[in-house]
Amino acid sequence: QVQLVESGGGSVQAGGSLRLSCAASGYIDSWNCMGWFRQAPGKEREGVATIDSDGSTSYAESVKGRFTISRDNAKNTLYLQMNSLKPEDTAMYYCAADARGWLGMTSVEALTGLYGMEYWGKGTLVTISS
Repeated sequence: QVQLVESGGGSVQAGGSLRLSCAASGYIDSWNCMGWFRQAPGKEREGVATIDSDGSTSYAESVKGRFTISRDNAKNTLYLQMNSLKPEDTAMYYCAADARGWLGMTSVEALTGLYGMEYWGKGTLVTISS
């Protein structure tokens, strides 16, 4: 059974930093695209940052220059370093992953939700106060 478990969420003041982690477990030999998505109250879920098997990354315009996505394939762990946090970053953050290598999904396609991601975590809450 595949599981994605997020951690690292919390409450910080504007300007602060948080680092999210996502531990992937299960029978997947290798992940293709992985990424972070978020959903704020009353809003639709949006892509935040994604990374594909070649290490190429894509970011939402609103987080470029502030967030950094990375992955440790040996540990099957995905990270999101979030700096200069703003109140508008407040949301539930979800980790997602896709193992369909045959699909050849790029980080851009993952970010925009062109194909949808196979697996999702339950989320970790990030709250930024002004």
